[in-house]
Amino acid sequence: MRKINQLIEGNISQALIRLALPIMGTSFVQMAYNMTDMIWIGRVGSSAVAAVGTAGFYTWLAFAFILIPKIGAEVGVAQSVGREDFKEAKRYIRHTLQLIIALAVLYGTSLIVFRNPLIGFFNLGDMEITEMAISYLVIVSFGMIFYFINPVLTGILNGYGNSRIPFKLNVIGLIVNMILDPMMILGLGPFPALGVKGAALATVIAQSIVTFCFVYNIIKAKGEIFSGIYLLRTPDLVHMKSIVKLGLPVAIQSGLFTVFSMIIARIIAQWGAIPIAVQKVGSQIEAISWMTAGGFSTAISAFIGQNYGAHKWDRIQQGYYVALRIVGIIGIGATCLLIFGAGPIFSFFLPEAEAIAYGVVYLRILGLSQLFMCIEIATSGAFNGLGRTVPPSIIGILFNGLRIPLALILSSSTFLGLNGVWWSISMTSISKGIVLAAWFMVLLRRQSYKLVNKDIHSI
Repeated sequence: MRKINQLIEGNISQALIRLALPIMGTSFVQMAYNMTDMIWIGRVGSSAVAAVGTAGFYTWLAFAFILIPKIGAEVGVAQSVGREDFKEAKRYIRHTLQLIIALAVLYGTSLIVFRNPLIGFFNLGDMEITEMAISYLVIVSFGMIFYFINPVLTGILNGYGNSRIPFKLNVIGLIVNMILDPMMILGLGPFPALGVKGAALATVIAQSIVTFCFVYNIIKAKGEIFSGIYLLRTPDLVHMKSIVKLGLPVAIQSGLFTVFSMIIARIIAQWGAIPIAVQKVGSQIEAISWMTAGGFSTAISAFIGQNYGAHKWDRIQQGYYVALRIVGIIGIGATCLLIFGAGPIFSFFLPEAEAIAYGVVYLRILGLSQLFMCIEIATSGAFNGLGRTVPPSIIGILFNGLRIPLALILSSSTFLGLNGVWWSISMTSISKGIVLAAWFMVLLRRQSYKLVNKDIHSI
């Protein structure tokens, strides 16, 4: 591992971009995992896509549990490094790893035990789709330890300021996944055609290889941030409480977001399997913008975390507005792409004519909210860097929850039908971006006012 990336001095734009680019690359790798699955599963048919999309809600829900130690790692390590307290950084590393391993075992076991009622919740109405969804869920559950631990190891290194290693290792996993997907889904070479089971197996194998690569690099990097963490030492309550306090609000927001999305999916199910598949594919395409903004969100979190630890408020304020300008460009670009390129983009994933027709409408409606969504995501990272994870969680839970009544009202036969569901998502995304950014700007102004008064009284 290389020397820590200095975020508390030097050019702000360069520091943010240097840290964000590998994180964005890692995000795109994760998006490419999902898109690769969708491309090859789409060749099997809409039913297979609907099955993977349905089971995928529970891997999505898993991220709520992952976020508790992940946010704790990013913020705890970043602020400790900013104070140059590396012993404390190692304590955060040990406790986040202990917590994520326990959560992975518990969550994976629960999915396997309760697989039938969990998939039955969606009331899919097609036994074949239901059975495929259960098969996919069980296989990915057995590999849940790899799915859980990789983001936390990534978060630790991001908080430390080294975002290059996670990017390189996740690229290795992507390459493995891209090779295995067509072989295991469609049955190429020595493999039989396994369909959705093949997609699940390819993902688990790829993620396990990434985990082993992380472990190899940790062992290789003697004397650096992972040395002397004493993973088998009994955890202490103080650090566990600190990690949970940092990560729980974000985890609750993420978990409720998934639950709200599952309810939305159940509303969509009344129009059949194709709209379910359209939402699954469409959300993966839309991930182009939110994964990119997510990279800057993590970068701004580490940047603000280290500068908060170093008590550099001017740099925090400048860094936030630099990040806003960058994600603003990303959001506007995503809007243009989704609105004007909707047809060719969607047809690449689902070639069925009816699915393309639905997909074009979905992408154009969601395209209108991309700028505001990017602003919301970046601002959430800024709040997290300060250790204030509650405000973005409040805004997220409030407006994501509003999607359900809005979807029910707007999708009624007297209003917009299925398109009303898409509008409920787009409208609330716009609202979240505006409100959260305004909240953070007020916070910055109040802090600046306090610092000015402090300077005056010290004269």
